Amino acid sequence: MRRAEAEFAAELSRVRPDLRARYEAALPGARAAVLGRLWRGLLYEPLPGLTAAGPSRVLLPGGRELTGRERRPYDLGEEPVLWLDGRPRAHPARLLADLGLPGTGRLVSDLDNSVASLALSRAGASPRPAATPEEHEQSVVDGHPYHPGCRNRPGVSVAEQLAYMPEHRPTVALDLLALPLRECLVSGPWPGSLVDGDRLLLPVHPWQTRHVLPALGLRPYATGVVPARPLMSVRTLAPLDGGPHLKTAFTTRMTSGVRDISPGSVRDCVPLSALLTTVAARCGGALRIARYLAGAAGATGGAPSADLSVLLREPTPPGTVLPVAAVTLATARDPAAWLAVFARLALTGTLGMLALGVALEAHGQNLLVVLGPDGLPSRLVYRDLADVRISPARLARNGIEPPPVSARLLDDDPAVLRAKLFGSLVGTTFGSLVAVFGRRERAVESRLWAIVAAAARHTSETLPDTPDVRADRAALLGERLPAKAHLLARLDDAPPGDRWTTLPNPLVDPGPA
Repeated sequence: MRRAEAEFAAELSRVRPDLRARYEAALPGARAAVLGRLWRGLLYEPLPGLTAAGPSRVLLPGGRELTGRERRPYDLGEEPVLWLDGRPRAHPARLLADLGLPGTGRLVSDLDNSVASLALSRAGASPRPAATPEEHEQSVVDGHPYHPGCRNRPGVSVAEQLAYMPEHRPTVALDLLALPLRECLVSGPWPGSLVDGDRLLLPVHPWQTRHVLPALGLRPYATGVVPARPLMSVRTLAPLDGGPHLKTAFTTRMTSGVRDISPGSVRDCVPLSALLTTVAARCGGALRIARYLAGAAGATGGAPSADLSVLLREPTPPGTVLPVAAVTLATARDPAAWLAVFARLALTGTLGMLALGVALEAHGQNLLVVLGPDGLPSRLVYRDLADVRISPARLARNGIEPPPVSARLLDDDPAVLRAKLFGSLVGTTFGSLVAVFGRRERAVESRLWAIVAAAARHTSETLPDTPDVRADRAALLGERLPAKAHLLARLDDAPPGDRWTTLPNPLVDPGPA
């Protein structure tokens, strides 16, 4: 065991000794799962010191080489071993350290944490089949399908992961923090049930209560008074009594981002929801927006704080609703038919919104699918709005007034807009679905990609014939598409925010680079 794995095992012996054997049994699979994601990144990201030589070989300085099984950019699944200079490597963190690439110290630590947490997730996940929307969310045990830090949760102990993380299906009791209402930043109609006289009652995650509030000199007004079920994003929870979902601040790094809520997001949430609802409605109703109803941020040092913020979001609609990340072969009895309907809905909604001026980050966590009685998708829901990009110029060309939102959301650069949508929808959402349905049977995968490509061509041709639409269509069906570079973004000297690369476009050719 490496250090992180041993520390997890030792803590399990104290807090859940019954899980230790299952955890240790899960470690080889967790290493292989993270190694598979790392292998994809090493093959397809422009990392300094590496030269890709096809879908199964990477060259290093001095004649060294790393080899493994062929892995296309959209492939899922574990890689039990890679071969560095002819010698096997089974642990992703050890492999990356042995490669000696510049600026990878932080990333090595991420991989260690990701392996240990993923093994814990697999050991403690509930085997009970999903029956409710919340349980569908909690059925996604392995996290992001392509990010090597898929379960990177530094600062969250083993006991806290078991108590708060969705794959363990806990009930999390949120606290309430009483803050002077006059000092709070509030967006939208704040519910009267969360006001006590001249004080705003802010729902707070218990992890935040324990780790963040003391340093701010704060303590809860009431503890454990809002029982809720955590959804895929961990810090968004569905109250057991119904009502809006609560997106809480959880100020630590998960996967690769710190999960606080900026004051800008609080200010933006209601006008942004109104804009996206308006734009989506003009695209035929294939996609609905889960609106933010209100948001609030308490103040520290006289200014709204990202550590003391919460957003209230419309709940999941009734019926059989699941995030795309939770779709399995069992969900789709006829994968080709299922994918054809899903692709039509997803592309109609997202390409239509892009043409009007809004680019969605439509990956498997943000995009929900509502299934009809026949098991096929009937409509889609998009949620978590803070990472969209808006083109004021496109909005204006379509007669839509740009909303009063943060400048970081606004960008007229078509390359930025297309990267946001195409990188998430094709690279992550369609890629993972084709991989799940195709199971590395390349002929089957090619037929599935052909279904998506046909839907993309048909949908783009039914949109108004404007210069924006023609340029978007050409980019969507071009030789390469943008994709997030997860490894580059976590190098020691990487600036904050996303990093990007390009990958072969599977809508043109699903084969290797």
